[in-house]
Amino acid sequence: MNKTLVYLIILSLTFSASFYHQPNHFINERNNMAASNKIVPHLWFDKEAKEAAEYYASIFQDSEVTNVTTISGTPSGDVDIVSFKLWGVEFAAISAGPYFKINPSISFFVYCGSDSEIERIYSKLCEGGIVLMPLDKYEWSNKYAWVQDKYGVSWQLDVDPINSDQKIVPAILFANEKAARVKEAADFYCSIFPDSKILMESPWDKSAGMPDGSILFAQFILNGYILNAMSGGVMKHDFDFNEAVSLMVYCEDQNEIDYYWTKLTEDGSEQQCGWLKDKFGVSWQIVPVEMDEMMRTKDKEQLARVTEVMLKMGKLDLDELRKAYKGK
Repeated sequence: MNKTLVYLIILSLTFSASFYHQPNHFINERNNMAASNKIVPHLWFDKEAKEAAEYYASIFQDSEVTNVTTISGTPSGDVDIVSFKLWGVEFAAISAGPYFKINPSISFFVYCGSDSEIERIYSKLCEGGIVLMPLDKYEWSNKYAWVQDKYGVSWQLDVDPINSDQKIVPAILFANEKAARVKEAADFYCSIFPDSKILMESPWDKSAGMPDGSILFAQFILNGYILNAMSGGVMKHDFDFNEAVSLMVYCEDQNEIDYYWTKLTEDGSEQQCGWLKDKFGVSWQIVPVEMDEMMRTKDKEQLARVTEVMLKMGKLDLDELRKAYKGK
């Protein structure tokens, strides 16, 4: 990974931890982990993060841009780091150059709850975008659509409600050689996060040409956060997971960092500055809450010390970061 990209990845961590302000907990085992752990989707744009967040906030209910920080003088010029809520669900985004391109491998499933709401959202997201599946009745829904908006983000709209306050759910699409791994992935993620379980599974019909027992769709909950997983079936897709859409996990202490890093890198790969890819290729960021204070310091020397130490890290080491922050 080149130095420019590593620098931008550090920026993506710099202000993201502000989502998480909860009391400290001491965690030693999975079953005793703090229920306040958050998973937050992170979107990497070229230059459009602020514009996209404002656009989405204008479409969805109970939505707002909660913070925009602009960093000047980076290798990509001015970089916007944005936090926002859509229908009460937290998101993070960064404008950090054309290094990664958002694609449908991770989309966002919206449970609209009424005909009028799905039609309104569909109309807005179609503006300048691409309709992947038009709004219509399908075998699995009385009214459904799949749209790739003008910024490249994919949205699956369903007229049905969901029995949860989380109306927007990330949907992970396992395509090509991964198409038969939906069940494996859902079980894997549920084995890692506390208070997790499979909510539903829909198998492929035998006529689909998929291996016996393959799952078409699964919904599961990870420590209170709902995700969907889908199979791309036998159809060939020209995209795969990349860093453009990642999932951030907020950790209270080194025990949590170590735990999630070890579990999620199993048969996956370590990257720099707290980023990793799991065995399916999905990108995760393992983020300590303390990074918020460290990276928001106005002391340039203090920030430079923390950044220099972090550049050498894969998994983040809180003790070393604290020493750098305090000048020890």
